[in-house]
Amino acid sequence: MKSHIKKILRVIRRLKWHLFDPEYLRWIDSDGDMTLRLNYRLNRKSIVFDVGGYHGQWASDIFAKYGSRIFIFEPVDEYAKMITKRFELNTNITAYHFGLGDTSREITISHDEDASSLYRNNDDNEIAKIVGIMDFIRQKKIKKIDLLKINIEGGEYELLDALLHANFIPSIENIQVQFHRCVKDAIQHRQSIRLQLQKTHKVTYDFPFIWENWKKK
Repeated sequence: MKSHIKKILRVIRRLKWHLFDPEYLRWIDSDGDMTLRLNYRLNRKSIVFDVGGYHGQWASDIFAKYGSRIFIFEPVDEYAKMITKRFELNTNITAYHFGLGDTSREITISHDEDASSLYRNNDDNEIAKIVGIMDFIRQKKIKKIDLLKINIEGGEYELLDALLHANFIPSIENIQVQFHRCVKDAIQHRQSIRLQLQKTHKVTYDFPFIWENWKKK
């Protein structure tokens, strides 16, 4: 009972925060989830990474529109099983029961619906697997990613840092990312990453700490 009450309180806090966030309200006005996040030049040969799959709805929408080859990464056991079941008959969508990061390791993830995170603490958590993104890319011999979507509740910083360090960013056509404030010095770290992305990519939409997209120049 206590855990359910805590979940409800966390949802209420997030809703209150969003209601007073002008960027979130601007995002809602633009209907970004149904337009900006889905409108790309993709086709059946395109490679799409969905890092932080949750229920798999975004991947489903992208596949319905373009028929692309999609890799979904979800470390939370409940969601990973849900995604695997959802796409078990679709040979173009592969769901992996692990997250992506800078290195391969096990972590403790706090459960909070679509905000489950390594960087948040609560009583409801599990041990999850993380695989180094460059290890995965090399293992699968992937030369190019057409669309990389990242929503991993604070893990985006280390993930993008790893791609920048490996100089793989130029091999990614579009980077759709949601930055989060739940890590130390989030504003400065986001700005540092953005300055590096500007060398090879340009912003096509920008709703700070909601969603932004970087397209290769």
